[in-house]
Amino acid sequence: MDQEFLEQVDHILSTARSVRRRLDFSREVSREDLEACINIAVQAPTGIAGESWRFLVVTDPGLKLQIAEIYNDQLRNLSLDRGLTLKSSHESLMARLHEIPCMVLVFYLGEPDESVAGQVAFFGSVLPAAWSLMLAMRARGIGTTWTSLLTARSAEIAELLGVPEGVTQTVMLPAGYCLNANLKPAARLNASEVTYWNGWGRTEP
Repeated sequence: MDQEFLEQVDHILSTARSVRRRLDFSREVSREDLEACINIAVQAPTGIAGESWRFLVVTDPGLKLQIAEIYNDQLRNLSLDRGLTLKSSHESLMARLHEIPCMVLVFYLGEPDESVAGQVAFFGSVLPAAWSLMLAMRARGIGTTWTSLLTARSAEIAELLGVPEGVTQTVMLPAGYCLNANLKPAARLNASEVTYWNGWGRTEP
């Protein structure tokens, strides 16, 4: 295996941080870059339903403003309900979300059933594509953050964007080119601390 290639892949995977600040709000994300990233995203593994993902890119200022208002309202309500203090990075994103160059919403044709197995299969066939999209953006210097808050207000988003019934909203990726963002591996537990072998709680093979 090419060691340099391996190191590049590992770097992208381990530095795909949420970017809420240090974004270039004045520069449009090019359609060429977005479509290149989506072409990578659709190579993600999927289940029986096949290519049922759909990507909706929002660049219209009026739509972005309305989506930002829904997002900010939902985040404030969530923080109040749970007694949480928002991070400064969240506050920064909320203040300028309506100015973000683009928002990419990931949808899936169909709806999950209520069983755990059904939901795992359903979302397991679309979220890998959303994650691949985020990684492809990271590789091109496009900062974004994984947001799922809008799913709690999916009916409002559907009405705003003309999304038909029977289509499930998943994540929204607000995106813009990075401005000197210091993206590096985060402090995480080591594999030995989160991995079991041949049975729950067994730390040795």
